[in-house]
Amino acid sequence: MAPPPEGGLSPAAAWLLAARPRTLPAAGAPVLMGAGLAAFRDTFAAAPALAALLGALLIQVATNLANDYFDFVRGADTEERIGPTRVTQAGLIPPRRVRAGMLAVMAAAVLVGVYLVSIGGWPILVVGVLSLACAVGYTAGPFPLAYHGLGDVFVFVFFGLVAVSGSYWVQALDLTAESLLAGAGVGALSTAVLVVNNLRDLGTDARAGKRTLAVRIGVRATRAEYLLLLGLAAAVPPLGIVLYGWPWAALSGTLAVGAAGLPLRRVLGFRDPRELLPALGQTARVVALYGLLLAASFALSP
Repeated sequence: MAPPPEGGLSPAAAWLLAARPRTLPAAGAPVLMGAGLAAFRDTFAAAPALAALLGALLIQVATNLANDYFDFVRGADTEERIGPTRVTQAGLIPPRRVRAGMLAVMAAAVLVGVYLVSIGGWPILVVGVLSLACAVGYTAGPFPLAYHGLGDVFVFVFFGLVAVSGSYWVQALDLTAESLLAGAGVGALSTAVLVVNNLRDLGTDARAGKRTLAVRIGVRATRAEYLLLLGLAAAVPPLGIVLYGWPWAALSGTLAVGAAGLPLRRVLGFRDPRELLPALGQTARVVALYGLLLAASFALSP
């Protein structure tokens, strides 16, 4: 039996750490919203919805592994880093194995994608190829998105607009402004999670040449961005009620944004980046709560 990796973790525990399971609810929330919206419009299909959920989770894990590996290779992850442990930088898993794990998870996502393409056609093929390309291109390639201030745009588009409307598409075979609006709400909150992460790492990212949006615009503007993203997410349910006849229960999504009050205070008032560590998990839980409540309000309403 292989000895435990450095740090006393078993191989299974090290890979679980690399997968970052706490990020998975935020990846699944928009897919559940798409499924709930399909149920509300009487187009729900269980098999495509489950496949879309599995595909989203696999792409999230692949993105996490890619970030772990490529940030280490590029020198962005050093001992000065404040955030959660990165397995490559910590020596828990050799870099070549993290890269191999990333490729294996991407291959599994492709297999799920083949099924979804058979249902949703060429639009899902395009979405799948772009999603996988951006999962790696977020921190790799000649123009890594995160290193050029485009990470926020990537998260808003792919973990919001694309995730909700794509999961709706494979059930209803239709792209609607309604699904894009729902995607904008959860995409804003997912982007807010990234904002906290980049705000915490602003100093180390700047020294490593990782020009995230937070590095480019500074602390004050990044705080304002976080507040604006929360406001956008809170505004989506009332807009859906007015424009598309969403059930009044959808206002539970707006109430869920109120749970971001504690991390908002941390973001607006922190002095030491370490104070933002709890805000990251708190914001991620708001994403999950928002998605679950909106999905339930859609699915359970006539």
